[in-house]
Amino acid sequence: MRLLEGVRVLDLSRMLAGPYGSMLLADMGAEVIKIEAPDGGDPMRAMGPPFLPDGESAYFLAVNRNKKSVALDLTAPAGREVFLDLVRAADAVLENFRPDVLGRLGCAYPALAAVNPRIVLCSISAYGQTGPYREWPAFDLALQAMGGAMSLTGEQGRPPARMGLPMADLAGGLFGAFAVAGALLRRERTGAGAHVDLSLLDCQVSLLTYIAQYFWTDGRVPGPMGSRHASVAPYQALAARDGHLIVAVFAEKFWAGFCRAAEHPEWADDPRFATNADRLRHREPLEALIEGAFRARTAEEWLARFHAEGVPAAPILAVDRVLADQQVRHREMVVELRHPVQGPMPTLGTPLKVDGAPRFVPAPPPRLGEHTDEVLAGTLAYPPARIAELRAAGVVR
Repeated sequence: MRLLEGVRVLDLSRMLAGPYGSMLLADMGAEVIKIEAPDGGDPMRAMGPPFLPDGESAYFLAVNRNKKSVALDLTAPAGREVFLDLVRAADAVLENFRPDVLGRLGCAYPALAAVNPRIVLCSISAYGQTGPYREWPAFDLALQAMGGAMSLTGEQGRPPARMGLPMADLAGGLFGAFAVAGALLRRERTGAGAHVDLSLLDCQVSLLTYIAQYFWTDGRVPGPMGSRHASVAPYQALAARDGHLIVAVFAEKFWAGFCRAAEHPEWADDPRFATNADRLRHREPLEALIEGAFRARTAEEWLARFHAEGVPAAPILAVDRVLADQQVRHREMVVELRHPVQGPMPTLGTPLKVDGAPRFVPAPPPRLGEHTDEVLAGTLAYPPARIAELRAAGVVR
């Protein structure tokens, strides 16, 4: 899949949000050049456990495939000159420093636009480039807390819980890739570059969607509901004889089928449960009836019965079962990565399937500075003597 073939992105980002966003761009065919400090590179290279036998971080491995690495000291004037040369040859820059850091390095948007007016800069930060919190440090947990997610996650009466997925960081990466692609499309039409100011808190707040609109409509402050839905019943995890499954009666047409599958067709005629509004008003007695009935069969037996009635239902799979699932494998969401040290190993595929593209074959994450010479000599046409001079001065590695 080469949707962004011919696009060159300079990736200054570290940790998760930025690298995840740049990986999505790389998966779509962009040439992503990861700019890393020569003394250790992206801190995620050392994030663990777990580590591969050669010491490589599984965390780094997960979000840096299909990229090149250039080890470049941006704090050195000569390093900044190299970076600006790269900007002249690039389409976009992705960074997730705190506000003003890029400016202190002499690489703020006006400096980049001065050498390449068509450049797209995407700045991902915790709270954005403006506002009273702009200087606050933050990681995913803080953004989940401040963006409302933790107040909604978990069971009622239990301590606050974070989502199992690092959704604040992942949302930042998704919005970042989306924004870069959109800005590049606008540039094709207008010729104008852009500076995208992307706040991880903004991203989290935007994900509140209908939950925020519910609050503005009825004034009720929502709290955690476990697997339940504020507007639908039954819509939740249910305990079978040997485990759990979920059932989602999200439309009235599924209710009668649910009752038949549950071996209680009389529930469909019970006036307490006649409509979704009735079921919400009588949620507790309905759940008590369902819980009693569900102990009679295994989760697999219930799934077969619900699927036979066309009722939305699914097993609750742990990660090991997800990665072995036949649908996941059929959709090539687990693919082979050929690691230069470890050999063939599994990694996640891409959800983007376009025009029957051939099997997704990712390149392994780069070693620190693996492509420094290739990029300087190829993209910038630096002569060997200049590269040797930069290396001797510690500007590149």
